Order: sequence, then structure tokens, then C-alpha cells
Amino acid sequence: MIKHIFSDMDGTLLNNQGIVSNENIRVIKNSHIPFTLVSARAPMEMFDTIDKLNLTSTQIAFNGGLIYKRHEDSIIKISVHSLDINNVKNIVNKIRLTLPNVSMSLYTADNWYTDKIDAGIKLETSITGLHAQVVNYQQFLNTNKDDIFKIMFIGSDKTQIDELITTLDKLNLSGVSIQQSGNNYLEITSDQAKKSRGIQYIQEINSLDKSEMAAFGDGHNDIPMLKMVDTAVIMANAMDEVKKYATHMTKSNVDDGVAYGIQNFIEV
Repeated sequence: MIKHIFSDMDGTLLNNQGIVSNENIRVIKNSHIPFTLVSARAPMEMFDTIDKLNLTSTQIAFNGGLIYKRHEDSIIKISVHSLDINNVKNIVNKIRLTLPNVSMSLYTADNWYTDKIDAGIKLETSITGLHAQVVNYQQFLNTNKDDIFKIMFIGSDKTQIDELITTLDKLNLSGVSIQQSGNNYLEITSDQAKKSRGIQYIQEINSLDKSEMAAFGDGHNDIPMLKMVDTAVIMANAMDEVKKYATHMTKSNVDDGVAYGIQNFIEV
């Protein structure tokens, strides 16, 4: 019997407009099974979905870099794994020197920052409904006191993403995890930030067996999460590499695949 469900957001629970469908909302609420969002997103980008689903359980942001609970318009931090500030400075300086046109964002627990509004930032705003604060990165990094959890790049195409990966590899960084969360998205978090860590925390505090947990996902960064559960439900739109970890295949994110998965593979 499944006692807890974990779900990725973009490409999984949300449709291509970044919205959770009415059918997904209905089925999740009616299941009465504790439901945790496990996302590369920042908490503020998760609030709308949390509210629509009336979630009160622990949530996982920044690929596991921040485990938290929603409390009114803020959060209660449970576990924090942020980036080392020297790594952030090295990455920002190197990328702006070698790839000045790439879209780059920095995230704290409460805010989204960029140094210019480009096509990538506009795309992200259209998906999340949020707006980045424009800053001078050098000044910001010298004065900011808040933990930085994620650096996000949005490439214009695969070639730019490949260039990013090559440039970052040459920095020989330690203590970071570099993952693709979509075809043109590259995200850097602490190497302690893994979706599996968030799952493990919830598993331990609720004394859950692997057989009592289910997870939904579609991307590379979902693989550590999918390995943690016995019921791994993969979206029809998932990357081929991710489909290898499926115990069940469901419909796509635009066809209410999470709702279909709950009804056909969990509530049976």
C-alpha cells in the first residue's frame, strides 16, 4: 500500500504552461495520500501548486538543496545544503567572461536574481509567473548575506549547453552537482543536494518502507528519486534514459499523467 507520493513538477505534474491541471488536482486530493513536490524550483516557484493542492506535508526544493514546510507566505527550513560562495563567484565570473550571452540566474530561498532580462529569463517568467530582480552580479555577490542554492543556465540550443558543460568542467569544481533538468536547462546546486536526500528524510521521519512510496518523474535529475521507491511512474514525455527506471509508464504531463498514474498504479 502506497503511503506517500513524491512528484517532480516541470514536465511531470505541471502542463507545458507550468500549471497543475484540474484533473491532477482532483485525483491528488481525492487520494488522501501525503504528497510531496520534489523540484529543482525555488520554494516561491512552488507556492502556487502547493496552495492549489492544499499541501501541508514537507516539500523539497532545489533538487534537495532545501527541505521545508510552507508557513503562510514564508517557509520553515528543515534542511539546508547551499552552494559555497567561492564556487558561485568562480562560476559567474568564468561564464560571463567566456559565454557572455548565456542566460544565467541565481536563487536564494526567497529571491530570483539575474544580471539581464534576456529570452531565457522571459521564458522562465512565462512559466513561473515570477519576475527576476536585476542586479550587478559582482556587487551582489560581495554584499549578499543569504544562502545561494542554485545557479541556473538556459541555453539557446544544445550547442550552447555543451559549451557550458565544457567550460564548467575546466573549472574543476568540488562540492557542486551539475545537472540538466530539461533539454536547454543546466542547473548547479550543492553536491549534497540530491532529490534522493529529500526522499530519505521523509522516509525516515515517517518510518516508510521503500514499498510504501511512489514517485513520478521525467528528467535526469529525477533518477536519484526514482531509485528510492518501489513504484516509479515515468511520464510518456520522459527522456529515454529515464524510462529505464520505470516500474510503470503513464501518460504525458499534458494528458494528466500523474492523475492517470495514481488511479491505475497506486489506487489499485
